[in-house]
Amino acid sequence: MTQRVIEDRLNDYAHIKSHASTSVQEQAVRDLISRLLPEYTSFFHITVDPKLSGNPNMDMFEYQTNGSKLFITGTTGVACSLAVNHFLKYYCKAHVSWSGDQLNIPKPFPTVSSLVTVRVPYRFRYYQNVCTSSYSFAWMNWTRWQRQIDWMALNGINLPLAFNGQEAIWQRVFLKMGLKQEDLDSHFGGPAFLAWARMGNMKGWGGPLPSTWHKTQLELQHKILTAMRNLGMTPVFPAFAGHVPDAITTLYPKANVSKLGRWNDFDDTYCCTALLDTTDPLFKEIGESFIKEQILEYGTNHIYNADTFNEMTPKSSDPSYLSAASKGVYEGMTAGDPQAIWLMQGWLFQFDSKFWKAPQIKGLLDGIPIGKMIILDLFAEINPIWQNISALYGQPFIWCMLHNFGGNQGLYGAIESVATNPVKASHNSHNTMLGTGLTPEGIFQNDMMYDLMNEMGWRSVGFTPTELQDWVISYAERRYGGINEQIAEAWKLLIRSVYNCSDVCEHHCNSVIVMKPSFNIAPHIWFNPEDVYAALYNLLSVADEFSNVETFRYDLVDVTREALHLIATKVYNRIINAYKTKQASELIHNGSKLIELLGDLDTLLLTNEHFLLGRWLNAAKDLATTPDEVRLHEYNARNQVTLWGPTGEIEDYANKMWNGLVGSYYRPRWILFIEELYEAVSQGKTIDYDAFSKQLLVQETLWTYGSESYPDKPVGDSVAVAKNIYQKYAEFIDM
Repeated sequence: MTQRVIEDRLNDYAHIKSHASTSVQEQAVRDLISRLLPEYTSFFHITVDPKLSGNPNMDMFEYQTNGSKLFITGTTGVACSLAVNHFLKYYCKAHVSWSGDQLNIPKPFPTVSSLVTVRVPYRFRYYQNVCTSSYSFAWMNWTRWQRQIDWMALNGINLPLAFNGQEAIWQRVFLKMGLKQEDLDSHFGGPAFLAWARMGNMKGWGGPLPSTWHKTQLELQHKILTAMRNLGMTPVFPAFAGHVPDAITTLYPKANVSKLGRWNDFDDTYCCTALLDTTDPLFKEIGESFIKEQILEYGTNHIYNADTFNEMTPKSSDPSYLSAASKGVYEGMTAGDPQAIWLMQGWLFQFDSKFWKAPQIKGLLDGIPIGKMIILDLFAEINPIWQNISALYGQPFIWCMLHNFGGNQGLYGAIESVATNPVKASHNSHNTMLGTGLTPEGIFQNDMMYDLMNEMGWRSVGFTPTELQDWVISYAERRYGGINEQIAEAWKLLIRSVYNCSDVCEHHCNSVIVMKPSFNIAPHIWFNPEDVYAALYNLLSVADEFSNVETFRYDLVDVTREALHLIATKVYNRIINAYKTKQASELIHNGSKLIELLGDLDTLLLTNEHFLLGRWLNAAKDLATTPDEVRLHEYNARNQVTLWGPTGEIEDYANKMWNGLVGSYYRPRWILFIEELYEAVSQGKTIDYDAFSKQLLVQETLWTYGSESYPDKPVGDSVAVAKNIYQKYAEFIDM
């Protein structure tokens, strides 16, 4: 492909940018620095120069010390923020992450004698999965959002999803059409389930939304958008994908409305969302009304997300139908915003590959002119669709690391793929890659993988194996504020084991600890558990030296948690074997050991604020304004991380190894199961698993409706507890 064609393609998206002035962006970066490093604000001199790179479509930054100041120049506020982080990482050996910061800055500040210049090779650095808004952001207040946006800017994110507050806009649109509030109450999902109602997977579950929710989320969205735009980001807005309240057919009896299929066995109350056919004139009318109402409230940056068939099968596989469907969605956007660009998740092509064959994919994508759509290659680190689907028939794409499902915990990563394949993809013969992205369903886990992926957003060359190992060791040094042989060895062990998943997998945390008790739990273990035990041993050997480092304590808890998960698998297998061989004494011995392990895990998790159920529940309740809202929010928060539906439709999908959840939910489940197994063996019978499941569901359901409080502040010494656990379970550790 010629350079001229490449430039033309970039020019198709030239209007997708922040319109904040250079002075506003500069001040936003200064404000970010003052929040992160209040003592050093005056040390940084920030200049935003959009012409710096010589290409208005591409970012660049440079910095150098002059006198007592560090002079940073970047094409945008995001580029300048990325430069700040680059300096902190590579000159100050500092670290900023979801799980904590290490900002022990050298005094005086290091001198940058030679000009540092970084030309970012990609147009976009995207962030968020549509599910992130529910699994991680559901209860975030402005303070936490501001911290999140600062993190985005420091890592170069310039294309973040901005989905808050959209239900308030939909409410206006549908009420103006003549629908009633009760029609919307049965359509919108509850606060913790909005993501799936927005995509038409289900309707109404967890609702109805309180009227105050619309007001507070609208106000929050204004703050989010202002912060994003002022830093030079381009927020991605929602658009109309075709999902409508059931009552639409009463108002418009001639409208071409069909029902989507049943998603994850939700019953008729919550399943089978109404889908307005894109060829119906009403589709364009609603699409236009929503975009215009949204622009009136929030303005626009001309890029929109819509997913009509996310995990839902279209009613026809005819390519011409699919082409008309995508054309209708896009025309609904352009009716409200003639400059609209459609950003679409490519997950549907992977999720239902039996339906989405080459003709169907081509049909859907052919409905949109080249240059008016961008595909998110959502799971590119494991299953890149651009490689297998004729480079998406000319539609540009963003190479994304999905990594996480359901906000689960568990040490995991496909590190070699992430460290090399974005660069390889950028050299594809079709030259259709526009950037990189992070698309986890949930965040606040595995910081190293996200730090690495964010680096791939500005690196033009991939890592060799030696370079990658060196980078990870340097990462550990930045994260802990120091390095030694034991820490280096611990991270070498982790990157060759848990972080080196090379099989084609969706890593869901199906640990014995968090899964519904049964006879066939088989955790996905792609590595040698001995490497995890050895990594833990190395961390513990220097724990006293680093015990005051927040990020070290977090990692120590996380690696100990991982080791207990592996040990629990061994104990579980012994329990099941004892049941099958009718050894009552072995069953009760190992059953007691598992129950004890769960108690010890709960104690460990209590020592770190990032592993507390109480934080999640209290954040939900803090957004409520009445006692009824408190009950609704808490039920939503409890149900999402456990049953995920009225009767466990997606049970344990969003599981979490949190203090409180382990102790009061997972542990009682295993107590009940082991008691049933022991009773069956003692009486020479076989367990009635269906009866057990019904009894367990009653127990689980009662928990989701509970209101018990749990700690939201850590208690105990992580180092002491981790050492005790290692010694206590030494018999299970094979090294």
